[in-house]
Amino acid sequence: MKGLIQRVSHADVVIGGEEVGAIEQGILLLLGIEKNDTQEQADKLLDKLLKYRIFSDAEERMNLSVSDIEGGVLAISQFTLAAETKKGLRPGFSTAKPPSEAEELYDYFVECLREKHSGRVATGQFGADMKVSLCNDGPVTFLLEV
Repeated sequence: MKGLIQRVSHADVVIGGEEVGAIEQGILLLLGIEKNDTQEQADKLLDKLLKYRIFSDAEERMNLSVSDIEGGVLAISQFTLAAETKKGLRPGFSTAKPPSEAEELYDYFVECLREKHSGRVATGQFGADMKVSLCNDGPVTFLLEV
């Protein structure tokens, strides 16, 4: 399971011209679900996401997590993060979890995120054509893998 996280001052997602999710300061999460990913891995990634220290403290050091600042999390399913890109010039998707199974695990992840995070949680729509906008604060971007 891969989570590409970006520290944002704001982010939103639009589907069919309608905004379906938005946050202010927090994390934009692009979530890639691979063939062998399980709920246990989703739990580990969620724990890491909520505790990962990427926000500045009073001394301008990255010592605070999204939980510490009660920031927002915008969670977007991102099928292409599961792509094989080591060989050739076209991505392969044989390592991605089939869509119906991936959606189930994505829904599980989001449900757990809403239960464990006191800040705002917003999402896109699994499998939809989404337009995601963000203001990357820093820029700060990390790839979390479990």
